[in-house]
Amino acid sequence: MCKDEGFVLTFLQNIKSPADVKKLNKKEAEILAGEIREQLLDTVSKNGGHLASNLGVVELSIALHRVFDSPTDKIIWDVGHQSYVHKLLTGRFEKFSTLRQYEGLSGFTKREESIHDPFGAGHSSTSLSAAAGIAQANKLKGSDAYVVAVVGDGAFTGGMIYEAMNDCADKDLNIIAVLNDNEMSISKNVGGMSNYMSRFLTSKKYFRFKRAVERGTNKIPLIGRYIATFFRRCKNMAKRALKMQTLFEDLGWNYIGVADGNRIDFLEDVLNEAKLSKRPCIVHIHTTKGKGYAFAEEDPGSYHGVSSFELETGVASGSKSFSSEFGKYLCEIAEKNPNVCAITAAMSSGTGLDSFAEKFPRRFFDVGIAEEHAMTYSAALATEGFIPYFAVYSTFSQRCYDQIIHDASLQNLHTVICLDRAGFSATDGATHHGLFDVSYLSNVPKLTLYAPESFEDLKNALLECEKGENVCAIRYPKGGECGFPKDAVQCDGFKYKDFGKAGTKAPDCVVITYGRCAFFASEAAKKLEGKFIRVICVTKIKPFSIDKIKHLVEGTKLIYLPEEGIKSGGFAMQLTSLIKENGLFEGSTVKINAIDDRFVPHGSADILYKLCRLDKDSMAEDIISGL
Repeated sequence: MCKDEGFVLTFLQNIKSPADVKKLNKKEAEILAGEIREQLLDTVSKNGGHLASNLGVVELSIALHRVFDSPTDKIIWDVGHQSYVHKLLTGRFEKFSTLRQYEGLSGFTKREESIHDPFGAGHSSTSLSAAAGIAQANKLKGSDAYVVAVVGDGAFTGGMIYEAMNDCADKDLNIIAVLNDNEMSISKNVGGMSNYMSRFLTSKKYFRFKRAVERGTNKIPLIGRYIATFFRRCKNMAKRALKMQTLFEDLGWNYIGVADGNRIDFLEDVLNEAKLSKRPCIVHIHTTKGKGYAFAEEDPGSYHGVSSFELETGVASGSKSFSSEFGKYLCEIAEKNPNVCAITAAMSSGTGLDSFAEKFPRRFFDVGIAEEHAMTYSAALATEGFIPYFAVYSTFSQRCYDQIIHDASLQNLHTVICLDRAGFSATDGATHHGLFDVSYLSNVPKLTLYAPESFEDLKNALLECEKGENVCAIRYPKGGECGFPKDAVQCDGFKYKDFGKAGTKAPDCVVITYGRCAFFASEAAKKLEGKFIRVICVTKIKPFSIDKIKHLVEGTKLIYLPEEGIKSGGFAMQLTSLIKENGLFEGSTVKINAIDDRFVPHGSADILYKLCRLDKDSMAEDIISGL
């Protein structure tokens, strides 16, 4: 027994592998569930992370590791954000305090982290496709191991899930999909009749009776199989009458549910029954999101993803962010323009649109986790004279690249894509950094791309986009503004500030960048006493005319191009190409510092900027070495 941060751990500290979970009796397993909730609250309140969803799947995680044999049987967590308990049960307790910290445990599943993480994740609705591929591989190898995909109800609003279900329907694969219904997306059909059917259809007695009837009737000479068929038809008629004939069965999957997802014994019964299916099977469970922490149970949406907070009050430290300011400014625009609409793909809170949804419910559209659909939906709204603002995390916009080109830009449709979490997403890690958007959006014909550095820049970009004609995109970072000097000279599409001994001579170095890198560049310039450094902060990346800044750059020794994005196809590379093609700034050295052919791990923002040499000290060193 050990005491960890004020709470006692009797069993959790001794869980080194899933085999240890299997050794516990029913009472001990229930005690373990309580210890896990204490550990989750302690760690997430300090490190931030996904809280409510993990509190809801404690019993499910325990049951999965008691029924299945990981890593022989594969357990895949959709998105991976609700895998914290899974990590605790698979030998990662000792490192759990490092959750979401640099070089610590990831906040998502990760193949490099454990043999119990068979498929990495971070984006939604991919698990069933991954499970299908692994199950097919097992079949090819002659293995009868099981593959389990745990899928939240929100993920069932994403099309990939149904593509995988359709593909698996006619294949005899040992695949089980656990539908974790926590009432956040799927209809709340959990009343009295549903509870009764749940208790009946997921009880051991029901399963034993069902198998006994099937065996008994099949043994009756001549007419046995006809009786069995008759019973099955009667059961199906009853289920249809009770609305239990589900979409899943129509797609060719066996269906078991709805089971209480916060009862370990119930879960073990239904999971063992699903194992007997020997074909694709859906196990539908109902869990309480945020279970065990009153604040999260009452408001699970607010505790889905959290920064550090006070356990006793549930209050997180708050400040203005680009997301909240975006929501505020868009409401101001919508008050004056009745054609302005807001679209989100199941991320209204994360993208700052809750206030818009409350004020303009008829012009707010949450289409579910379906970015492709959201983009085409937005483009279609534009054909009828509306101005759609589609708010989406930069990393998730990768999913609708074809729709941006094919459905919006090609047809010259006035749509506005608002890219939240552009740049580093810090502790969320590689799956959530927004480092690719400048590169891939710059290639879209006629698209206008803004990169506001401040809240004021964001407001101006939103207003300009209201009057646009084709596709516009605005990229802005997670969190608040850093503070490029307010007295910078404002120009069309950029602003600049001189540091050091400015005079008639050309600058020693001209830094050209955008977003937060402009702030760090300005801080680096302040360190370089005796040097004349000019920092140009670009706020409109595309279209960008180099002629506008030509007079500010000519004669400099060094053109330094730091970028919080990938190097290949990024703004720095595009600018370098323009300089070379036009034979500009002869005698000047051009130096690029961008993310070059690698994925950036999770960690605090400060650590990641240093890691990529985009912090003020590294920039100052690069400038000195380049002069």
